Amino acid sequence: MAKGRQVADSITESGGDAFFQNLDITSEDAWADAVNKVVGRYRLLNVLVNCAAMPHAATVEETSAEDLDRVMEVNAKGTFLGTREVIPHMRRAGGGSIINVSSGAGLVGQSWAAAYNASKAAVHLLAKSTAIQYAKDGIRANSVHPGAIDTQMLHQSEEQIGDSEAFNRPMGRMGTPEEIGYGILFLASDESSYMTGTELIIDGGKLSGQWRIAETPYGTRG
Repeated sequence: MAKGRQVADSITESGGDAFFQNLDITSEDAWADAVNKVVGRYRLLNVLVNCAAMPHAATVEETSAEDLDRVMEVNAKGTFLGTREVIPHMRRAGGGSIINVSSGAGLVGQSWAAAYNASKAAVHLLAKSTAIQYAKDGIRANSVHPGAIDTQMLHQSEEQIGDSEAFNRPMGRMGTPEEIGYGILFLASDESSYMTGTELIIDGGKLSGQWRIAETPYGTRG
């Protein structure tokens, strides 16, 4: 929470207007409280970025029912609840943009991430479903699909799967959080006003064609 407050403070100090709200994304009540505070402060709500997630590295046989429930609760249910909560407010505002941060793992299967694949595929298709249902209300919904991004979550996963993502890309490096942020900013802005129900892939070229196959404890992986 301290880091969230620091970000909000830095935005305010630089001339912007921001506040920090702790949010349990798996709770309907927490979502309602957070959204009401945003609307109460700014009167309108036009953008939602669903980006909270948890990793899980395991094959189908290694994934317990409890593991699956927790990954789906955070990654899929949390995104669904946020989307559902903001739609009435965006409709009253005359439209808006919902951006679901999925993953390359939401587009292709991986040998080491059964539950994570399932959850991120759900996030991906929820954006498409939202897009076709609410286009008439001026509400757009798209998904962003990062590749290997230099974050704490990725490094935690690498400790489990024993592979460096940095060299498993045509560009030969990890992406940065800022590079994903610029893509999200584009989808939030009016510059993407004719985009809805589509995917923005930011992965250093991995899904564009062939790449080096890496060996992991779960077999070959690309």
